[in-house]
Amino acid sequence: MQYIKTFVMLLLVFTSAAMVMAQNAVPSPFDTTIYGRNEKAGHYVHTRGIHLYYETYGNGSPLLIIHGNGGSINNFLYQIPYFAKEYRVILADSRAQGKTTDTGDSLSYEMMTDDLNALLDTLQVDSCYVIGWSDGGINGLLLAIRHPDKVKKLAVTGANLWPDTTAIDPWVRQWALHLNDTLAKMPATPAVKRERKLAHLLSYEPHITLAQLHTIQCPTLVIGGDHDVIRPIHTLLIAENIPQSYLWILPNSGHSTPIVYKDDFNRQVDLFFTTPYRNIEKEARFE
Repeated sequence: MQYIKTFVMLLLVFTSAAMVMAQNAVPSPFDTTIYGRNEKAGHYVHTRGIHLYYETYGNGSPLLIIHGNGGSINNFLYQIPYFAKEYRVILADSRAQGKTTDTGDSLSYEMMTDDLNALLDTLQVDSCYVIGWSDGGINGLLLAIRHPDKVKKLAVTGANLWPDTTAIDPWVRQWALHLNDTLAKMPATPAVKRERKLAHLLSYEPHITLAQLHTIQCPTLVIGGDHDVIRPIHTLLIAENIPQSYLWILPNSGHSTPIVYKDDFNRQVDLFFTTPYRNIEKEARFE
């Protein structure tokens, strides 16, 4: 099971720099950071049949940050200290990931999204800013669709609407399908069941329609790398179908935009949150 987890994390979360550190026996900052295991900041809430683990940092306007498939709170070690200076940063280990266990047989983005909505209710957060990376970006889109009052502004990077090769790099798609086949042949231990659920998400979910994107009411910053595992043309499609959207494609970047471009990412997302949305196309008609 460890090889599966390692491959997913290297593919979808960590950078080439992290791989170099591993090869030279240098501890990864993701392994040594306190984020994701901070006893002072960490709490559990029992909601929707699970014990959901979450941490909070800072004060100010609430900001929910959502990790990707197989990830956890510690994936945002470069975002937490930056945004905690001005925001109340809220992060959770999604269902069946990190410290949030889930013994159920199924897992969907809708389930995880509703978990996050329940967490916000528990914390008495009526509306917040949202950052989502990869599967977290999918959850961010669904949060704005399913619980529109909860999202003030939304920034998503590396999100997709559906699981076929019009959206995802063909090699990654084939790898995900192979992973499902491999896991199906393994004994159904609790660890294997967990990995099966996560692999199923990679291969067969989500199913968000363009009509659903049209219902998103909040300003949205849609981000991707020009060499992302999510095809840039698909990222463009997402931006084109959200009424109040901006598009930002980062050059010379894969899926890990919050890490590879951490400083630019933090500044630009923060600027997006603090600046009123402008309909540039509409303004241009009257110039």
